[in-house]
Order: sequence, then C-alpha cells, then structure tokens
Amino acid sequence: MSQFSSGRPQRRAAVFACLSVVVLVADQATKIWAQRALGHGESVRVIPGLLSLTLVRNPGATLGMGSSRTWLIAVLAILACVAIVALVVRTDSMIWTVALALGFSGALGNLIDRIAYATGFMDGKVVDFLDYGWSVGNVADIALMVAGVLIVILVVLAIPFSSRGHVGDGSSPEVAGR
Repeated sequence: MSQFSSGRPQRRAAVFACLSVVVLVADQATKIWAQRALGHGESVRVIPGLLSLTLVRNPGATLGMGSSRTWLIAVLAILACVAIVALVVRTDSMIWTVALALGFSGALGNLIDRIAYATGFMDGKVVDFLDYGWSVGNVADIALMVAGVLIVILVVLAIPFSSRGHVGDGSSPEVAGR
C-alpha cells in the first residue's frame, strides 16, 4: 500500500462527501452573497491589479466558451458528476479522492446554477464574481482548476489511482483478467 492509500473505504467516502459539501456550500453561499451585494457589472477592487469583485452571469464555460450551447455544457457536467462518482468508488487513494471531490463539487456547483437560473432546458447562466482581470469565475471554478492541476500532477508523478493499477493503464483486474 502506498503512502497515498487509505485502507478504509469509509474514510475515503467521508472525505469525499465532506470536502464536496464544504466546497459546494462555499460556492453557493458566495454566489448568493455576490448577487445580493454586487450590482451587475459593478466592480469592487479587493487587491488592485489582481482581484476585483464583478458580478456577471456566464452562459458558457471557462472564458465564455460554449455560450451558445449552455444545455450541452449542463449535460456534460451531469455526465462528469456521474463518472466521478463511479471513479471515487474504485480508488483506494486518498489524494485521488480529494482530486475527485474537488472536480465533483466544482462541476455540481456550476450545474446547480445552470438548472436554478434556467428559463428553458438547462440554459441557466453561471454566477461569476471573482474578477482576475483576464477572467471572471467563482469558487466552483477554483475547485475545478485545482482538481485539474492536481490530477495532472498525480498522473505525471505516477501516483497510483488504485493499488490494483493506474487509471487507464490496462493493469486493473477488470482489464487484465480479459
């Protein structure tokens, strides 16, 4: 068992659930606060040249991509959440569990906006308010970015997804036994 493994599935499940809930609550609470405290398009400097608070509603994904296909982004988020849950039950690595929890809560946080603020089929806009000057995002976006960076690091460092094998290397018992 590696230094990143945890022999107790219940502990990993608890970490996944707790981290997901904490990030999701932080995301939704800060979005509610931003909608109440900030006027649309109004900008409040927090750290000059680095961070402002600017309320925008983003129909697309990162950097506004896909804004004409909001429903497709929502469907992809649903599929991502389902896939992440399927993966989290297969890992025995705590660090992979953390990465998956961040990805899950980030995807779900923005999906909630797409559904809650929809006027048609999953066409709602995501509430963004953390303005970095080159992009405006939210807590869910931060969770998604951290998850993505963490997953890249785990793959580059060859940190096992499971003691049964790495993700996608064909060495898991399900694939190797065929």
